[in-house]
Amino acid sequence: MDRDRACPGHRAPDAYAMIRGITRRLALAAGLIGTALALPAHAQEASWPTRPVRVIVPFGAGGTTDLTARLITGEMTRRLGQPWIVENRAGAGGNIGSDVCAKSPPDGYTLCIGTISSHAINNAVYPRMPYDNLRDFAPIALVSIQPNALYVTASSPAKTVAELIALLKEHPGDLNFASSGVGTSIHLAGELLTQMTGTQAVHVPYRSSGELMTELMAGNVQMAFDNLSSGLPLSRDGRIRLLGVASPTRVAIAPDVPTIAETLPGFESLTWGALFAPAGTPQAIIDRVNREINAALQTPEVAKRYEELGITTRAMTPEEVRAFVVSETERWGKVARTANIRAE
Repeated sequence: MDRDRACPGHRAPDAYAMIRGITRRLALAAGLIGTALALPAHAQEASWPTRPVRVIVPFGAGGTTDLTARLITGEMTRRLGQPWIVENRAGAGGNIGSDVCAKSPPDGYTLCIGTISSHAINNAVYPRMPYDNLRDFAPIALVSIQPNALYVTASSPAKTVAELIALLKEHPGDLNFASSGVGTSIHLAGELLTQMTGTQAVHVPYRSSGELMTELMAGNVQMAFDNLSSGLPLSRDGRIRLLGVASPTRVAIAPDVPTIAETLPGFESLTWGALFAPAGTPQAIIDRVNREINAALQTPEVAKRYEELGITTRAMTPEEVRAFVVSETERWGKVARTANIRAE
């Protein structure tokens, strides 16, 4: 006989109430488990770093990007008590090293210095990119800004930017300009000059800044853009001529040199470096590194060396760095597509 029927005073349990009770207990258990699992992660972020931090420089040793990285990592080692180690992974205009960074664990122990090439221009000039410069990285801080500058041979009839533009217009396609490689920021600076002035010039790519300057001094090319610090000593020695800097305002290490924008309003070509982490790196780590980097850049040692090199800085939040990179990607992508630049 059915027991419930045999005992008139007995009520069958409410099935829905039982289910609700079980659900509440499961949710509570899940919450407790989630909290227990989350505690070690929060503790890890709070104690970071507990071991060496690797900073990938996607270019060779000795260049401006490498130099600034070593200045910063030395200061960060002192500030955070763990070694910050520079690892050079050069190749493909910065793509190889940047790709290693993008695909590393997002735990704060692998970072990279991205540049205008690896994190803005390459997106437009390489037909197949191994990473997405916006999606696959978490921007942290802007670490360096340096203007490119416009140089001509010492024997050039052009002694000002205006005279060079006039020369280009008088001899369309007869003059050439050098760069340290297809798709570099100094290549695109030359393309921007011809696009803004409606002139033509033949691009001659070399493999390095040193080779470019050697050819310019020899008169094998007529003009070239390069980082200000690369050609300034040679111009002071009279071996080449510096016509203008591609920054919005004149620079402290060469105050008598006019900006190109004084002749060609709106012209600007800056090389820059920024610190990135793989996408998904905890925001607490991103924010802490941002604070520490911005403070490190203001130390007397770093500030003095930057001044000697003509490098400036601009304190930015991670969100401001992202907006800056988006803007640079759009700007230089337009220049590259207009010039139909393709790098392999």
